Amino acid sequence: MSEAEQNDRIDWASALENNHRWLHAVVTARVGEQQAVDEVMQEIAAAAVGSKSPPTSADKVSPWLYQVAVRQSLLYRRRAGRDRKKTANFALAARPSEVDFHTPDPLEWLIDSERGLLIREALDRLPRRDREVLLLKYTEDWTYREIARLLGTSESAVESHLHRARKRLRSELVKAELMERT
Repeated sequence: MSEAEQNDRIDWASALENNHRWLHAVVTARVGEQQAVDEVMQEIAAAAVGSKSPPTSADKVSPWLYQVAVRQSLLYRRRAGRDRKKTANFALAARPSEVDFHTPDPLEWLIDSERGLLIREALDRLPRRDREVLLLKYTEDWTYREIARLLGTSESAVESHLHRARKRLRSELVKAELMERT
């Protein structure tokens, strides 16, 4: 029996179901947040089904899934770290410098500081792709063409995505009472 035929015999749906509990525990230990765990578990399933070099026999499935779980957890943490760094950089760029600070009023400074924190939190509640597109456009000053090239889509798709992301951000800012409904 060839390797391809052997691999075809692995029922990935049942393999993932049978290993789900301990995979979930491994991922939870590595990434923590439930939303992140769910996302990584989806990535593991996609990697298992779409792998170009899956295990060749059923007894190698569990160790292979463990390696995939560890790798996907690390990739998620790396992406999350980059997102946090981008958000922090955006927050620093949005914060007025001491040279730009026009008023010595501590209350106004505190209100501006809290407003900035609420805006960062609103950005954090957006889907990763929305944050990414907004930050690339408004903090990195990328053009639609540059963003489209990165995402592998058209400029009109980027424009549409930005429109929806801005709408979601406005909704989050309304919830945080930083904006009035328009």
